[in-house]
Amino acid sequence: MRLEQLQAFLAIAETGSFQKAAGKCGVTQSTISRQIQSLEADLGVELFHRTNQAKLTLGGERLLPRARKICQEWETATQELVDLIAGKQPELCIAAIHSLCGSYLPPVLQKFCHDFPEVQLRVTSLGSDRALKVLKDGLVDLAIVMNNRFLTTAREMVVEVLYDEPIELLIAANHPLAQYERVPWSELVRYPQVVFKDGYGMQRLVQDKFERLEATLQAALEVNTLDAFRGVVRQGELIALLPTSALLEARLDPTLAVRPLANNALPDNSSLTRRVVMVTTQDRLQIPPIKHFWQLVRENIPPLMEQQRSAS
Repeated sequence: MRLEQLQAFLAIAETGSFQKAAGKCGVTQSTISRQIQSLEADLGVELFHRTNQAKLTLGGERLLPRARKICQEWETATQELVDLIAGKQPELCIAAIHSLCGSYLPPVLQKFCHDFPEVQLRVTSLGSDRALKVLKDGLVDLAIVMNNRFLTTAREMVVEVLYDEPIELLIAANHPLAQYERVPWSELVRYPQVVFKDGYGMQRLVQDKFERLEATLQAALEVNTLDAFRGVVRQGELIALLPTSALLEARLDPTLAVRPLANNALPDNSSLTRRVVMVTTQDRLQIPPIKHFWQLVRENIPPLMEQQRSAS
């Protein structure tokens, strides 16, 4: 059974004539006749009484509502695909790490809403691993996350590197480590830390660094929001290692202090940084609103790290 056979069947049922149905479908009458004969052969039942007027048989009457439903569903599906390719989608779903949602992303969101007012933009703050999972599951269209090469290597994935940013130390303004302009690693490891919950890229990055250096991470508390980090650290004892983009508000808070790590802070002479990437799939990147959002992010992010530090 083919779709054009059902369409021919409906055209005959609606016009009552093979000849009129042929004109409606834009084919010859012999083509219409062959399509109906083939459909009847597939179904094993005659669909029309061959009289002066094509009248439905009992089998034809039973098929009619089903055929209408099938053809209507096909028309709806094809129109939705046409709208999708044309960029006429009702919403665009983005998953992004917390620090970007509160810092570099808002101007991009505003610009997109201005350019595509008919598309509802939905943004969810998630940890990197969770954001990549919901992208893979098709629940969001695009993710901006800390890079995890184990979750972004599938052939259908498109990955754009946005920027690398240093990890810095967040402490209370009266904390002993505040005396340093750049904090030595030997001093940092002495204090208990507040860290991201498991499943967040930052938690894995810090833990891996401590393990490679054979140092003990004193993870005293796990949280998952930047407000919680600031609130806990403000109490005085706990410290936190966070990326620069997560520390913009902390730099303006007189009860908090932000310190970079000393150039030789790490015994293996490596730097402690994270890479932020934008990820979607090849097929999604062909859709106009998604492609436009992708381009907006490329044009407006990465930020100028040094300029932002000096402005703070």
